[in-house]
Amino acid sequence: MFRIRFHGRGGQGMKTASRILGTAFFLEGYEVQDAPRYGAERRGAPIFAFVRADRRPIQERGIIRQADLVVVADDSLVPVPAADVLAGCDANTVLLINSFQSAEVWRQRLNLQGPILTLPAMEDVEDRAELPYVGAACAGAAAGLSGVIGQTSLEQAIAEELGHLGAAVIAANLERASNAFQSLSEQAGLVKPGRTFSAEGWQTPDWIELPFEQADVSAPAIHAGLTSEAIKTGAWRTMRPLVDYARCNRCWWVCSTFCPDGAIRVDEERYPQIDYDHCKGCLICVAQCPPHAISAVAEHLAAEGVES
Repeated sequence: MFRIRFHGRGGQGMKTASRILGTAFFLEGYEVQDAPRYGAERRGAPIFAFVRADRRPIQERGIIRQADLVVVADDSLVPVPAADVLAGCDANTVLLINSFQSAEVWRQRLNLQGPILTLPAMEDVEDRAELPYVGAACAGAAAGLSGVIGQTSLEQAIAEELGHLGAAVIAANLERASNAFQSLSEQAGLVKPGRTFSAEGWQTPDWIELPFEQADVSAPAIHAGLTSEAIKTGAWRTMRPLVDYARCNRCWWVCSTFCPDGAIRVDEERYPQIDYDHCKGCLICVAQCPPHAISAVAEHLAAEGVES
């Protein structure tokens, strides 16, 4: 079964991309699921859509957690934890990023084992949600990488899904999708159908028990000054960032600047020191660290002294 995820921002056409690719698979004789995943997000907020395609009836439901192909329409989403772009990526996952940066630059940044490819980035615009026709380009690229979708099926899928928007819109999307399809022609078939997952042997996840506290203990004193430091927000954490000082470049400003809670200070020797009383475990520092000197460890393991 092919499992493919599209990541982008609201307004960039990720829902449309999944529908185009799903229809193209269907025209090639595949059983298909395609759906977007979003809630109350606004234009510009991270969203994703996904496609499953198989020659047999599809019994899986829900979002795709381990994808064979992840397509990222907006490279600014990669370091954003809420976007979950890299969720489930392993050595078998192909990552395709629409970016001005080269694939080698992204490989150094992400330190992933699987193949990384880039699409030539669309025009740079002030409003990231205004990237023109990026959804069609992502669908065309995904179709090309699958190796099982012909250009005729891709063009027919675009005509079916966008027919209500008029000939001019169809023509513009066809051009972008065809260019992306052809630009990856040498990589056709790189994306392989993923392994089959069985419900047998499924185990209940390890739940973290949070003790109940009386309101007068857990609630902040909102009428007093300087009370935020007294609230140990680190108790919310499920994953703990750990610094490997042997790998730290002491660039000092990256992790401390990106920390949204100001929980990382820099000592006199320019090494980062994490305030675990107030670190919530968002792991932005893990994503932003250039030498990958910060890793994430499950909180219950870190509490037991396990460092990897």
